[in-house]
Amino acid sequence: MTFMWPDLLWLLTGVPALIAAYLFLLRRRKRSALRFADLGLIKEALGAGQRFRRHIPPLLFLLALTVLILAVARPSAVVTLPTQNETVILALDISGSMRATDVEPNRIAAAQAAAKSFVAEQPRRTRIGVVTFAGTAAVAQAPSNNREEILAAIDRIQLQRATAIGSGILVSLKAIFPEADFDLRSSTPRYDPTRDSLRAAPLDQARAADAPAFKPVPPGSYGSAVVILLSDGQSNVGPNPIESARMAAERGVRVYTVGFGTQEGETLRFEGWSMRVRLDEETLKQIAELTQGEYYYAGTAADLKKVYQTLSARLVFETRETEITALFSAAAAVLALLGGGLSVWWYSRIL
Repeated sequence: MTFMWPDLLWLLTGVPALIAAYLFLLRRRKRSALRFADLGLIKEALGAGQRFRRHIPPLLFLLALTVLILAVARPSAVVTLPTQNETVILALDISGSMRATDVEPNRIAAAQAAAKSFVAEQPRRTRIGVVTFAGTAAVAQAPSNNREEILAAIDRIQLQRATAIGSGILVSLKAIFPEADFDLRSSTPRYDPTRDSLRAAPLDQARAADAPAFKPVPPGSYGSAVVILLSDGQSNVGPNPIESARMAAERGVRVYTVGFGTQEGETLRFEGWSMRVRLDEETLKQIAELTQGEYYYAGTAADLKKVYQTLSARLVFETRETEITALFSAAAAVLALLGGGLSVWWYSRIL
């Protein structure tokens, strides 16, 4: 457990002083009582249980004060809590390499089956969107609670040429923030506006002047949406994936990446042509690291299904460092009320 305001813990030094003051008052009261009564009669009247019970309410008040001081210092701890993710974007690679048969029956079929199982496991309140990317990226299904539409969008996937991971990330962000504009004019030279669905055209000047200035937020701080991106190859067109990941990080959106297929690469032959495909794990790891997400590798259909199951559990319950000041404040209130209640019940007064 850590404290956000640790400097205030010095207030705990007052607790020993209160204990010393309490003991001093007890001795003073004891000496005063001995002047007017016989000690033996007092002990016989009170009994051992009564003598111990009279210290319980003050002890509870002292504990309440101690816990309240800890609450003032704003404690935080690593706890497991239900997530508040309202939207999950599934960004799927639909490049030609996904027809490879090293995963039975082939990569795209295995990816579709795993994605549909993931959709079925999500709470009904979670809105799920589907983004596909190859040479271009597009929203196959806008975030929705309609599971039939989402599954139909996954079934409609058709493979295309090239791989634009950066475009997949940006279109996913556009699905999360429909009103936002993503200026790609500073992207790497390999971005080709004639091939990518997100154009690098200048923004309307009047609209840009009216729009509030964008202020970056800490990576991973946006708790209402996440992106799960699956790819089996290397990005070879579109914006730089790392730059796109930085845009996601600036908006606090976590991107969980899944590498699918053989790590050593494979030569794919289709309709008279062949190409060498290899999983770019390094880029996927960097994307996850920049956005405070996680990277997963799946070499088989069974591995991919397990990855999606892990992600499903990860998105429903998340272990993270959380401020628990409210819990400490509630505990202090309960202790104070309990001490006051026992004092009134036993002695018809508070302390």
